[in-house]
Amino acid sequence: MIDLGLDIYRVIGREADRMGVDAYAVGGVVRDYFLQRPCTDIDVVCIGHDEGGEVHIGIELAKAVSAAVGGSKVSVFKTFGTASFRYTPDHKHLTESSEPDRIQIHSDSSVRDKDFSVREYELEFVGARRESYSHDSRKPIVENGTLEDDQRRRDFTVNALAVCLNEDRYGELMDPFGGIRDLNEGILRTPLDPDVTFSDDPLRMMRAVRFASQLSFRIADDTFEAIGRNAKRIEIVSAERVMVELNKIMLSPVPSVGLKLMQKCGLMQLILPEISALQGIETVDGRGHKDIFYHTMQVLDNLCLPASGGNPGDSGNDSPKDFQDSDGSNKSLKSEKNQEDLQDFQDFACYGVGLADKREIDRNLWLRWAALLHDVGKPGVKRYDAKQGWTFHGHEARGAHMVKRIFKRLRLPLGAEERYVEKLVMLHMRPIVLSEEEVTDSAVRRLLFEAGDDIDDLMLLCNADITSKNPEKVRRHKANFELVKRKLVELEERDRIRNFQPPVSGQDIMDTFGIGPCREIGTIKDAIKDAILDGQIPNDRDAAWQMMLRLAADLGLHPSKE
Repeated sequence: MIDLGLDIYRVIGREADRMGVDAYAVGGVVRDYFLQRPCTDIDVVCIGHDEGGEVHIGIELAKAVSAAVGGSKVSVFKTFGTASFRYTPDHKHLTESSEPDRIQIHSDSSVRDKDFSVREYELEFVGARRESYSHDSRKPIVENGTLEDDQRRRDFTVNALAVCLNEDRYGELMDPFGGIRDLNEGILRTPLDPDVTFSDDPLRMMRAVRFASQLSFRIADDTFEAIGRNAKRIEIVSAERVMVELNKIMLSPVPSVGLKLMQKCGLMQLILPEISALQGIETVDGRGHKDIFYHTMQVLDNLCLPASGGNPGDSGNDSPKDFQDSDGSNKSLKSEKNQEDLQDFQDFACYGVGLADKREIDRNLWLRWAALLHDVGKPGVKRYDAKQGWTFHGHEARGAHMVKRIFKRLRLPLGAEERYVEKLVMLHMRPIVLSEEEVTDSAVRRLLFEAGDDIDDLMLLCNADITSKNPEKVRRHKANFELVKRKLVELEERDRIRNFQPPVSGQDIMDTFGIGPCREIGTIKDAIKDAILDGQIPNDRDAAWQMMLRLAADLGLHPSKE
């Protein structure tokens, strides 16, 4: 018997028995039980129909279960015969349970000894159904169906597992498509013909990549090839739906796994052509540049594993040697060295209900987007010089200019999140340039002033951007980079530059000299700001006021007699 570990499953079974229907937990909650991972979304399929023959039994069961556990209001979607409600258990819910002897699932991500403190679950109930699709829409035509019909419509075999919740068969596993085998082998494959599965609902292609990235699973060769054949079908899916999956890939332990899969199968070219365009090496006179796509993947992975005792990119592997075997089959990245760090981050980023503040997860996501886009401007400014070789002058400004257009097209937030990414892309070269030159107080003050509260994230990004195949070069750059960081701390403590505003305001100038808005006010304010940043005067009001009086006199302004 399989015990999924929550008392509410027994309640569901009891209410289903009372109504004379069969009820099954299906999909991700069963998959994650065997992978020993937390799951907050519980899907329940019901077998039984009302007198009208429509699939509304799921709605009735949801109402009955919610009433039995004192759950929140049930949300009903009558068109699809689904209903859902939120449930908060009043006891420790992650109970220890063991799989039957006949089932042994290998998992690199055991979490049985961790307290996930899950506070709330989302339960969704639906009647068993079968689906058919039209070519120009991923919205299915729904009909009554059997349990196997419902399992057959699932995206992957590992998500087509079902566990009976009725009392007389409680814990019985239904696995018609070999999902347990595929879980054990770490393989993603579709229950039916993958071409049909992906053509019917193209979002499943992104889900395949996302699960490969999150779970470190391999996509079966025939399934992966079908993604390539059907990639263009992703265009019928809304940008919002695609971004949900892409952001989950970005928050996975090693995002490059999913992003490289997207590039190889053709999805990247359709969703993020600016990133796809980074791949390739151009050679002139025997001199080439590093592949910017693989460099970007390395930077992103470096950023994601700060606790690993070193960057995974320190080996300098920024060439197309990713997860391809010699036979060309795809496989996901698995690093025994970093498994503990990967799991700690996965627990935080992917299944973080109760583990971390949502704002921290959001910050992490947009910092990763900054890493993904930090070199996006390079193709547009790439030049070859016989003396210097390949140059990318101004790529940070070009990239920052592209950020808003990319965010708008992808339906990503255009508020503070977009401005944050744009700022980091614009400034990402500044600390690196400082680390290669003499670190002056003036330059560090200006960096602090422009970065403001985002200076810490900027330094994380820039540290991740230190990549080379030459270990000595990496060591030297990191040593210089540490000097820049020490300077930042020292000057911040002494001069309070972060987010500072000149101690003399425009209103002060107008009141003092009895003038209205004019060019001279901006001239005086900018001069005071520059003097403070260059260390010519301290960051205090008295020094700034005296400088204001001197500058105003030079401009022919005199204090008002009023």
